[in-house]
Amino acid sequence: MLHITRWRTIAIIAAVLLAVVMALPNVLPADMQAKLREWNLRPVTLGLDLQGGSNVLLEVDRADLYDKLTRQLSSDVRNAMRDAKIGYSGLARADGEVRVRVTKPEDVEKAETQLKTLLSPLESGMFSASGPVNLFVLKRDGQQFTFSFSPDGLDAKIALAVSQSLRIVENRVNALGTSEPVIQQQGKDRIVVQLPGVQNPDQVKSVIGRTAKLTFQLLCEAQPTTPGQNPPPECQSFPLQDDPEREMWVQSSSRATVDGGDLVDARGSFDQNNNAVVSFRFNTQGADRFARLTRDNVGRPFAIILDEKVVSYPNINEPILGGSGQISGNFTVEETNDLAVVLRSGALPAKLTIVEERTVGPSLGSDSIRAGIFASLIGLALVLAFMIFGYGLFGIFANFALLVNLLALIAIMSFFGFTLTLPGIAGIVLTMGMAVDSNVLIYERIREEWRNGRSALSAIETGFKAALGTIWDANLTTLVAALALFGVGSGPIRGFAVTLFIGIVTTMLTAFALTQFIVAVWVKYRRPKEVPL
Repeated sequence: MLHITRWRTIAIIAAVLLAVVMALPNVLPADMQAKLREWNLRPVTLGLDLQGGSNVLLEVDRADLYDKLTRQLSSDVRNAMRDAKIGYSGLARADGEVRVRVTKPEDVEKAETQLKTLLSPLESGMFSASGPVNLFVLKRDGQQFTFSFSPDGLDAKIALAVSQSLRIVENRVNALGTSEPVIQQQGKDRIVVQLPGVQNPDQVKSVIGRTAKLTFQLLCEAQPTTPGQNPPPECQSFPLQDDPEREMWVQSSSRATVDGGDLVDARGSFDQNNNAVVSFRFNTQGADRFARLTRDNVGRPFAIILDEKVVSYPNINEPILGGSGQISGNFTVEETNDLAVVLRSGALPAKLTIVEERTVGPSLGSDSIRAGIFASLIGLALVLAFMIFGYGLFGIFANFALLVNLLALIAIMSFFGFTLTLPGIAGIVLTMGMAVDSNVLIYERIREEWRNGRSALSAIETGFKAALGTIWDANLTTLVAALALFGVGSGPIRGFAVTLFIGIVTTMLTAFALTQFIVAVWVKYRRPKEVPL
């Protein structure tokens, strides 16, 4: 047990040196830190509570999602009945349901077959015990058909919306150049966005919360003549962006619509009059649809609709075959750049509402750092003193291993980009106590074996062997607790769990590999006759 091979010696020394190199950026000036980032060497990322910044909690707007889904289903039902030449009446949306009544009794069976084609499984690939999950269920009552949300399908759709929104929000925040953002799901339908160092989050909020639903839709032949006028069944009403009091009617059928989801690029630029515009480009599929729409409707106006507001409504003077164009609308340069960011990232599947917003000032973060460091130093000093007074020379060995343990913990957090939060500092303090606890178990067992009459070498070797199982079990249960905290917790709790988990791993390595190595070297050169405990 006390025999250390050459390769083990090299591995331990190399590991300590590697930890020093990985932790080094934390004490270097900013200009040297920037150079070391090329080698993936960086200082510890400080959390929001330590360096200040903004915390925004977003929630998927379920009402908006329900409205979009039922509106789309209503349009699909209308098209399906028309394509099958089935007479219907009373097509309406209410209370999360879509209802339609077949006019002729002899068409009921045909209508049921046609409407069942709209019950396609969700694209999320979710399955239940009975098979693929459908978003809607269809019920028949005489000549009346009713679509309603299925519980499993609705949960799957919300989960899919959150997953898509998480990716889109992450793309938008990264495109803004925000340093070390934290974006993660919280609960079933919420997303937390932490932006360290950002003190004015208004621009970021407007970008991450914007739906960015872009469509190109033909205008209806009839247009409203008075405010609040209801549009025809095949049309939708949208307000103008520059004049919200004025509305325009656009065709809602898929044949008259090109979805902005086929965009592959969007950039802020200027037109021939030096006005700020957004230039966009479609992929092949979108370019074909856009070309078909403009080729078949030359001379007619179409609306460019962004987030359910008409940005502009130019005439189609000629077919647009190149798959690119411009969006103009009295934008500022900053607005075109922000709009380009959200269009490139894709449209959110549902509206995100801000349910909580917190801003932590840099001075408060600095105070937290000072308080955390002060508490850590006091805790470290007390632990070091206890080990020296309690175990003498072996206490010094344990203290050296403890310092290396803390160095390794900081090195791992720095290299892998883990975020250090104020609760994380508490986890580090706890790690210090747990680290020396392992050494206390080993030393007390050595002391017990020495008092029972064993020789110094036998007592030391038996102490390390006997304490191994106890230390392993104790740290393993704490590891399970740390994993549970990380899995079910969020925010500060996760910060604590991360440092605790890493600290336990480094503690187990230093308690046996490093402390044992130091004691083995001491035994080799001193050949002790007594145990200095």
